[in-house]
Amino acid sequence: MSAVGIRGERDQGQDVRTSNVTAVMAIANVVKTSLGPQGLDKMLVDEIGDVVITNDGATILKQLEVEHPAAKVIVELSQLQDKEVGDGTTSVVVLAAELLRRANELIKIKVHPTTIISGYKQAARQAVKYIQSHLVHKITEDDTEILINAAKTSMNSKVIGPESPIFAKLAVDAVRLVKTQGLVSGKAKYPIQSINIVKSHGQSSNQSELVKGYVIQLQRASQQMVTKVKNAKIACLDINLNKFKMQMGVQILVDDPNNLEKIRKKEMDVLKERIQLLLQAGANVILTSKGMDDLANKYLVEAGAIGLRRVPKDHLRRIAKASGAKVVTTFANEETGESFDSTCLGEAEEVYEEAIGDNDYIFFKGMKKEQSASIIVRGANEMMTDEIERSLHDSLCVVKRTLESGSVVAGGGAVEMALSIYLDDYSRKLDSNEQIAIAEFSEALTSIPKILATNAAKDSIDLISKLRVLHSKSQQLEVDEKGYKFSGLDLIKGEVRHNLRHGVLEPTVSKIKSIKFATEAAITILRIDDMIKLEPKKEQMPGRH
Repeated sequence: MSAVGIRGERDQGQDVRTSNVTAVMAIANVVKTSLGPQGLDKMLVDEIGDVVITNDGATILKQLEVEHPAAKVIVELSQLQDKEVGDGTTSVVVLAAELLRRANELIKIKVHPTTIISGYKQAARQAVKYIQSHLVHKITEDDTEILINAAKTSMNSKVIGPESPIFAKLAVDAVRLVKTQGLVSGKAKYPIQSINIVKSHGQSSNQSELVKGYVIQLQRASQQMVTKVKNAKIACLDINLNKFKMQMGVQILVDDPNNLEKIRKKEMDVLKERIQLLLQAGANVILTSKGMDDLANKYLVEAGAIGLRRVPKDHLRRIAKASGAKVVTTFANEETGESFDSTCLGEAEEVYEEAIGDNDYIFFKGMKKEQSASIIVRGANEMMTDEIERSLHDSLCVVKRTLESGSVVAGGGAVEMALSIYLDDYSRKLDSNEQIAIAEFSEALTSIPKILATNAAKDSIDLISKLRVLHSKSQQLEVDEKGYKFSGLDLIKGEVRHNLRHGVLEPTVSKIKSIKFATEAAITILRIDDMIKLEPKKEQMPGRH
C-alpha cells in the first residue's frame, strides 16, 4: 500500500513477515536437496552461458542473483559460514529458514516477536554450552585418523566422495605442512592461504598430488632460459623490465641525428644496468608482476637465470613471504642513482619448470622462511577440477578448524538430535513465556537429520524415531557408557549407528558457529515488521518549472 506522506510503498505487520519467510524458504529449498552424503548437485548457468556444477551451499547462493532483502541476509549468512568455518554452509541456511518458519507460525497464534527472540537467544546459548560440556571429543595434533575422518566427512557429500581416502590424506598432509607459530599467542596456526591449489585437466582425479613447495602456472619468459636453478636467490619485483622509455608527455628536441642513436642506446643501457644490479646482488630467479622484454631475456639467458613475467600479485606476495624476499617496487635509492640490495632476495633450494598436462608449471621447493604446500588437482574437465577445488577448500578448512580447536563432534545428525532432546527437556523446566519458543527451536534442529534421511531416499520418520530413543536414553543415564550420545545416521544402509566410532566427524567450531549464525540471522529477519520501498525520484526536465 502507498504510505501517507512517503514517496513509496509500505508493508507492515504480518504481510512483511509472510513475505520474508516465503523468500527465505525459497532460498533454503534451493540448497536443501544438496545436503548430506546423498545430496544432489546443482547446475547454474549465468547470463554469458558459463556453467557451474556444484554441491557447495555458499557457491550456489553466490551465483544466484537474489533481489529480496530478507533473502540477501540468508545469502550473506552462508558466505559468513564459508569464511569463518569453510564447511556447513548448506545446513546453516536450512536451520535459519526452519527457525524463521516456526517463529512465523508462533506469531500467527499471537506470541510476541520479542518473546520468540529472547527464547531463541536462550536456546542457542544453552545449545552451545551443552555441546561443549557433553558432546565434544577432545583430540591432539597426532590423531591422524580422526583428522582424516573429519576431512572425509566433509568430502562425502561432494563429487570427490568416492575418492575421499586419497583427498582426505592430501588435505591433512597439506595443512600440517604449513603449520606456523602465532607470534603473540604462541599457539599453532595453520594458514590455509599458504596452500596453493593448481588445476590441470587431464588424467583422473585420483592422480592429484601434493607438492612440498609452491607451484604456479607460468612459463619462463624465454624458452632459451635454463629449466632448473639450484640454491635459488629469488628477486620479487613490481617493476617493468622493458626497454626504458621516457615518461608520457616528455618531449625531446634533437638537433643532431647522431644524438638520436645515443638516446636509443641509453634507453637500452638503462635496462642493462638494472638487470646487472639484480645479477650482481646474486639473483638467479627473477619474478616480476609486469613485463619483461626480449632484451632483458637476452641478459638473463646469458647469466643462466630464470625470468618470470606477469606473475599475479597475490602469488608474488606469497612467494616473497615464503622465501623471505621483499617485493621491490623501485630501483631508486636515497641518492640520485639506482641500486638493488641483496637483503631483498629470498631463498629456495631449487626452482624448476615442468609440464603437467597441457600447461607448464614453475615449482619452488625448499623455501627458506615458511613451508608452503601446493595441491595439483587433475580431472576430466574444467567443471570437474573447479568442483574438486571447492571441495578441497572445504576439507582444508575443516582440518584447520579441527586442529586449532582441538575437538570434534559426531556427525550425521547426532548433535542436532541430542540438542533437540536436551532443549525440549530444558523448555519444560521454564515457567516463563520463552518456553514455547525454546520448544520450537528444539523442533527446528530436527530438520537437519530429517533432510539428511530424505535426501538419501530413506524413511525419515522411522530413522528419527530410533535416533530420538537412543539420545533420550543417553540423557537419562548418569554415565553414558555405550556412547548413545554419539548416535547418528548411516545413510548408506539406512540405520542408526555410533558415528564417533565409525569416523563420521565434524569440527566442534563448525556446529557451534552454525547454530549461532543461524539464530542471529533468524532474529535479524524476525525483528522486521515494516518495510518501506522508496520510489526513485523523478528527474525534472531542465528549464521547466
